[in-house]
Amino acid sequence: MTTETASCTLNSPDDTARLAAQIAGALRPGDCLLLEGVIGAGKTHFARHLIQSLMDVPEDVPSPTFTLVQTYDVPAGELWHTDLYRLSSLDELEELGLIEAFDSAICLVEWPDRLAELTPAHAIRLKLALDPEHEDRRRLTLSWSDMKWRPMMERICA
Repeated sequence: MTTETASCTLNSPDDTARLAAQIAGALRPGDCLLLEGVIGAGKTHFARHLIQSLMDVPEDVPSPTFTLVQTYDVPAGELWHTDLYRLSSLDELEELGLIEAFDSAICLVEWPDRLAELTPAHAIRLKLALDPEHEDRRRLTLSWSDMKWRPMMERICA
């Protein structure tokens, strides 16, 4: 399986929010976004705006750092937002029901390295990197193997 990549610069938190909303509009149940980056890179900011843009009436979207998973019913279907930073074993993924959600829900996964061999092959990776010269600027690198992501990425990263 070949991995494709695309990248772009997000000059502000507003750019990140706009990109999240743009991607959100194309998501369907079974889609999985793996959000990577150091603490403070903007993973939760991205996820929050993506989720809110899918809601009929936007509401508060808390970080799932302590709950591990937050679920939402949005018009596109069920959405799972998970933060695996505090995950201590792969058995906990089974207990959460996350593996089944990969097939039936839209899934946003922060700290996806914790998934190890359970990482869904059909997921797209979004890696946010800090810019040491500009506090609000982020470099976003997207990578995917499932060709279903190509049309959306060509529109977004053009």
